[in-house]
Amino acid sequence: MDRILLVDDDVALADMLREYLEQDGFAVDVAHDGAACFDHAPEESDLIVLDVMLPKLSGFDVLKRLRQRSDVPVIMLTARDDDIDRIVGFEIGADDYVPKPVNPRELVSRIRAVLRRVNGGGINGRGVNGGAGKAPADLQVGRVRLNPTARIAWNGECRLDLTSAEFSLLEHLLRGAGRIISRDELSAAAFGRHHAAGADRNVDTLVSKVRRKLDATADDGEQPIKTIRNVGYLYALPPSCPPPS
Repeated sequence: MDRILLVDDDVALADMLREYLEQDGFAVDVAHDGAACFDHAPEESDLIVLDVMLPKLSGFDVLKRLRQRSDVPVIMLTARDDDIDRIVGFEIGADDYVPKPVNPRELVSRIRAVLRRVNGGGINGRGVNGGAGKAPADLQVGRVRLNPTARIAWNGECRLDLTSAEFSLLEHLLRGAGRIISRDELSAAAFGRHHAAGADRNVDTLVSKVRRKLDATADDGEQPIKTIRNVGYLYALPPSCPPPS
């Protein structure tokens, strides 16, 4: 049973969401302010649903502290039309967002999508075959290598510290290395949806974060993720490097 930590100061909303999530098979802990979040051992949760506007510590402050010590997946609850909240959340390390007022069915869908990405696309981290058969081989393009099952990535010998959404985006870019990939396709890969409001900006923010992490671990100064203006992005193949199979 996946354990969800729900952090929201709206007691009535939190109770309603907890009941809905428990009926859907999740174990749910609830905190009503940012500071209280850390009383629930958040690093031990499978996923955190975190409101932006919280007393004592804002959702952004909570997320900053979490990212200093944990890569636990985090879904932010934001104002419906507030692109700034979403962009800031992704900059800090959020994995997805759900607008307020919250649709419980959408929240469950987002939670399951993020958990699938974290667990390597299958059930309980075992992959699409439930643990049967050979595990997928590492995917490598040039210096960048990732393990789709363990969801770990390296640039050369340096391990990349990626959120779930960042890993999914980088994996999709590597699998499509050498071809132009639209923002909409990257949005579907990273967030599990097409044509979401603000999707272009969210994808641009995520790409920017992945670029910075690649730059920080590079020894040749070469940035492989190229912007194709008004279209999307391309992961450039190194010289003499064949496309990934």
